[in-house]
Amino acid sequence: MTTIRVATEADAEEILAIYAKYIEQTAITFEYVVPSIEEFRGRIRHTLERFPYLAAEKDGKIAGYAYVSPFKERAAYDWSVETSIYVDMEQKRSGIGRRLYEELENILKQQGILNVNACIAYPNPQSIAFHEKMGYAIVGTFHRCAFKFNKCYHMVWLEKILTQTDTTPLPVIPFSQLDKALINKIVLE
Repeated sequence: MTTIRVATEADAEEILAIYAKYIEQTAITFEYVVPSIEEFRGRIRHTLERFPYLAAEKDGKIAGYAYVSPFKERAAYDWSVETSIYVDMEQKRSGIGRRLYEELENILKQQGILNVNACIAYPNPQSIAFHEKMGYAIVGTFHRCAFKFNKCYHMVWLEKILTQTDTTPLPVIPFSQLDKALINKIVLE
């Protein structure tokens, strides 16, 4: 059974072990160097101040994680975020990614986030298909904008509208200020 829960800094080592394989073996992330465990703990801590950072736990071990970051830093973009998701390479196609995104979106709606964006290295047909299955649509391509493993890559942007509005929405509630009982109810159901 897989449980989705809020990640903590104590999870950094297991989460980083998943991410390190993507850094070292793929162009799915354009990071070149595996961050230190302390830097990674700081990333988790910083994200949790404002946004959710979720871990999927299966058989007592972290099998994947997802979080969001600001889409852009200017105030007018506060209601938009960029998603990131990584599933243990041995656990792909197990439904973990879908569960992580569903729970992430539930929390983001509670915060008042209106839309989510995903930036995907291209080509990456599995990730694009996954995001499209989750309701994302391709909205743009940046050509030849990244280099890794001596190869040039494009970037594809996808978006999903969580809530449609034409009026100024209420301010976004920082994740750290959400009712923890509500979060636990959302995540553990």
